[in-house]
Amino acid sequence: MRVFQMIDGFDKPKLQIRVKFTPAWFMGPGKADLLDLIDKTGSIAAAGREMGMSYKRAWQLVETMNAMFRDPLVESTRGGASGGGAALTPIGKSVLAAYRKLEVQTERVGQDAIEEMQSLLGDTPGRK
Repeated sequence: MRVFQMIDGFDKPKLQIRVKFTPAWFMGPGKADLLDLIDKTGSIAAAGREMGMSYKRAWQLVETMNAMFRDPLVESTRGGASGGGAALTPIGKSVLAAYRKLEVQTERVGQDAIEEMQSLLGDTPGRK
């Protein structure tokens, strides 16, 4: 039996889900992580920095998500004397929670198939 060793920071296979609503509108792990970090940091800029993306790119993703759903997922306030910030709206929190629930449920249901594929992996660099 092979033991799966850490490769590029992974100690086990990671399932990533992308839900396509239209050809242009989808929700995936990057957008979910951005929402999570906006919720934690209270800032689109800080969330983007933590993910290694530009402020412009983070804003573009937020604008896309806000346009995708019937109500905005993120509300922002402009800077000034009290500083700016951003927060998830109630629908933003609901969308993020539903996406995370989908991740957990899919991983649980797919665990046997993931383990079967993993057992059939060939040798890759950094793993024997």
